[in-house]
Amino acid sequence: MLNVEIRYCADNWRKFLNLYEGKYLLVNGKRLVGTFDTHAIAYEEARKQFKVGTFLIEHCVRQAHT
Repeated sequence: MLNVEIRYCADNWRKFLNLYEGKYLLVNGKRLVGTFDTHAIAYEEARKQFKVGTFLIEHCVRQAHT
């Protein structure tokens, strides 16, 4: 589950850090759906659009990926 989303984040992490550091990223498939200030807001938006288990919310901070 979510292997595509995890891989997409890993492949694009440096770019995401440069553009969205500190934000919460909402990813579905190989697509960045949006960026949000809090996890709660990202989750609320994700639930409007997708079923649980079909999206990934990742906090875009330097220690998350090396």
